[in-house]
Amino acid sequence: MKKKSIYRVIFLNQGQVYELYASEVDASEMPGFIAVSDLLFGERSSVLIDPAEERLQSEFEGVHRFSVPMHAVIRIDEVEKRGISKIRPAGDDGTNIHAFPGSAKKPSTE
Repeated sequence: MKKKSIYRVIFLNQGQVYELYASEVDASEMPGFIAVSDLLFGERSSVLIDPAEERLQSEFEGVHRFSVPMHAVIRIDEVEKRGISKIRPAGDDGTNIHAFPGSAKKPSTE
């Protein structure tokens, strides 16, 4: 039996870098998006609870599948085991990560 893959998905969201673990990552039906589903979090019954992971778990509670714009994805890795999900400010670790700028001008509707 084939072992189920685990993916680490790192993306920008509202000026912060999200790092999540999921069982499924695929191209979305919406062009320009990546679909992420089956999020993996630590057990709530563990003695040590990471507040960042707890915040992510409550933010994504009830979410079965979500889509991330391709330009917001920093990287997607297939990993051996699940790590700790986290949120950190963009550029906090000395990197120069910024969101891809959107169009400042709306297209005309003529």
